[in-house]
Amino acid sequence: MQYKDYYAVMGVDKGATQDEIKRAYRRLARKYHPDVSKEADAEKHFKEVGEAYEVLKDPEKRAAYDQLGANWKAGQDFRPPPDWDAGFEFSGGGFTDGDASQYSDFFESLFGQGFGSAFRSSQRGGGGFHAPGQDHHAKVLIDLEDAFHGATRSITLHAPELDPRGHVITRERTLNVRIPKGVRQGQQIRLAGQGAPGIGRGAAGDLYLEIEFRPHPPYRVDGRDIYLDLPVSPWEAALGAKVKLPTPDGVIDLTIPAGSNSGRKLRLKGRGIPAASPGDLYAVLQIALPPADNAKANELYRKMAEELAFNPRAGLGV
Repeated sequence: MQYKDYYAVMGVDKGATQDEIKRAYRRLARKYHPDVSKEADAEKHFKEVGEAYEVLKDPEKRAAYDQLGANWKAGQDFRPPPDWDAGFEFSGGGFTDGDASQYSDFFESLFGQGFGSAFRSSQRGGGGFHAPGQDHHAKVLIDLEDAFHGATRSITLHAPELDPRGHVITRERTLNVRIPKGVRQGQQIRLAGQGAPGIGRGAAGDLYLEIEFRPHPPYRVDGRDIYLDLPVSPWEAALGAKVKLPTPDGVIDLTIPAGSNSGRKLRLKGRGIPAASPGDLYAVLQIALPPADNAKANELYRKMAEELAFNPRAGLGV
């Protein structure tokens, strides 16, 4: 997948105002409209301009796109970091109901199903001079341990908005948030009254924080279950052993059954993320070979090769 420089497509500077972006789009849309344009590849250029405008016209998507950084160049291989949009506060506007697949893979990877999927509660109803405020949403990163014990964390959010001259800026605010024990990845925490202010006597909207865990090697999270690859020696796997196993809740003893193979999953019931029905923890055995980096080790490997009738490729018929 190639990175797209939407500012270059629109022919505007990265500091362009929203009005300048709108004018550039109108000019380019007229130039490349397939019904009237005599330019080569007019339809292709028309679609590229439409995609760039879909992002840059929306202050929220534009701010999120800008924070990817200035180190990317058009045409470079690109994969968005998994937490690229964390910490941005969105109101749910912009491209929330369209079909991201009509645009490029680059657009869909950023603004497709994942982007704004939790940001679609949209505007509340209201009438007259009094209307409740809009709900806001943000994805936030927490440590896996917070889900085991609960915590109170200081979280800084960045809210895109327009300054009086039409430039996109971000307003920061910091909130102390209680993380409940047992929170799951993808779960939302509701902060009442922390969304957009209401109109007149209308109540303020709410703020919904979507939880995502920071990368935490060696653990992998699947729902409430947790997986980790556990290195074991060949003799521990063959003969059985009791080994130390790290968990997010502390180190425990784990019994390795004799005759275990690499890839075997050992289930520790109830050791996953806490809940009324807690998840499980799975230790996935990975046999680690000692290096043959000295004379004694080499001699031991030679003895095994001579004395053990073992063909690891027997299952392949060779």
